[in-house]
Amino acid sequence: MGNIEKKNRKRVQKENLRKIILGTVAITGILAVGLVAPNVIKAMAELGIIPKRRQKEYVSSSASKLVEKGWLKFKDGYYQMTETGEKILERWELTEYKLKRPGKWDRKWRIIIYDIPEKRKGIIRKQVFDVFNRAGFYRLQNSVWVYPYDCESLIGLLKTNFGVGKEILYIIADEIENDRHLRSHFELH
Repeated sequence: MGNIEKKNRKRVQKENLRKIILGTVAITGILAVGLVAPNVIKAMAELGIIPKRRQKEYVSSSASKLVEKGWLKFKDGYYQMTETGEKILERWELTEYKLKRPGKWDRKWRIIIYDIPEKRKGIIRKQVFDVFNRAGFYRLQNSVWVYPYDCESLIGLLKTNFGVGKEILYIIADEIENDRHLRSHFELH
């Protein structure tokens, strides 16, 4: 395995560990310093997210780093979620959001147009792109995406969680010129 692969694998493992720690704190409300959830640690080790040796140290170190970032706070021997941590977790969950397809297409296209200002372009623009891409939208142009089914709830979540309410426009259209490739992409016949 090359250096780039190793670096990428390590980065992904760290991100997965952060997600698991934040998710555990979100579900349980708190996480004890002694990490009372040995099943979580065992599962992380089996998934290859953390090394089998020094598991508690590895998780504790990661949790401490989340405190430094302001995603968790440490109080009375427990880690607790901060408002920032909740927002980060919501964004991670949103990027893995999958839309359910109804049985029948209503023959309407949902067109989403977004224009995020330069000062906010960086990470938010990439996250919005990732959400559309993973949810199965079709990229018609740079900031124009198409989907054949109702996705207003996802757009509402994006607007709220990313604070881009005015930058995203949701359009319902009866027709798109030369939509044969779109129908083929979404397997609509």
